[in-house]
Amino acid sequence: MSVVRVCIVKLGNIGSAPLLELLLDERADRSDIDVRVISSGAKLNPEQAEDIAEKVFDFKPDLVLVVSPNAALPGPSKIREVMAKAGVPTIVVTDAPGKRAKDDIEGKGQGYIVVNADAMIGARREFLDPVEMAIFNADVIKVLAITGAFTVICREIDKVIEAIKKGVTPELPRIVVDKNVAVEAAGFNNPYAKAKAIAAYEAASKVAELNVEGCFKISDFEKYIPIVAAAHELMRQAALLADEARELEKSGDTVLRMPHKKSGELVSKRKLMEKPS
Repeated sequence: MSVVRVCIVKLGNIGSAPLLELLLDERADRSDIDVRVISSGAKLNPEQAEDIAEKVFDFKPDLVLVVSPNAALPGPSKIREVMAKAGVPTIVVTDAPGKRAKDDIEGKGQGYIVVNADAMIGARREFLDPVEMAIFNADVIKVLAITGAFTVICREIDKVIEAIKKGVTPELPRIVVDKNVAVEAAGFNNPYAKAKAIAAYEAASKVAELNVEGCFKISDFEKYIPIVAAAHELMRQAALLADEARELEKSGDTVLRMPHKKSGELVSKRKLMEKPS
């Protein structure tokens, strides 16, 4: 197979969702994949899922990526059910609460990438407005990019694409991206940069706990507003730590860059003034 057709189904939003299709084709010149995105927007209820599920098949995909918060919810579960019945290879990208869907995903013969640091947002009306939402997502994306979580996602999806290209039944990933998995994939050269990345990933993972507490466990607004605000402040600090880790690597001219070639092959380099190979 020369061109692999990849359909990305987005239900609701997590930090891994906005740039997923761009992670696979960062220069828009890959010739081995054709990608389409179908989104339900901000909501991820069964009604939205059912409405977009059948649209996937209009594209005749070879691979489906389902990205959503908490893959165990009814909406994402509906998409998985439809894809399983159709026999389309499917990988679920989700956040820490999505671990509850692992058995169901495996039972359907599908894959998953659970990103622990892809934290829930502080979704309280007294606190969250469009600007705050955008800032939080920008911070999450920086943490996931620099600490290696996005690298894991790219690497695992590329493996599946390569298998499909060769006509081989792909081995779908079943990975929980914790701090060790993420930072190992990031390939830090400077040990202090690695330490800062670990701290950033763990801080971002803690943000989810705070926001779950502030959004679902506490009803007094005078108590939950400071909690969700604190969670967003912690994500900001995680992004700053991640940025510091990247700057340390840059100062030593050891940033690991892994661009895609036109063929889809990943190449790499360390020095800024050298060609990837």
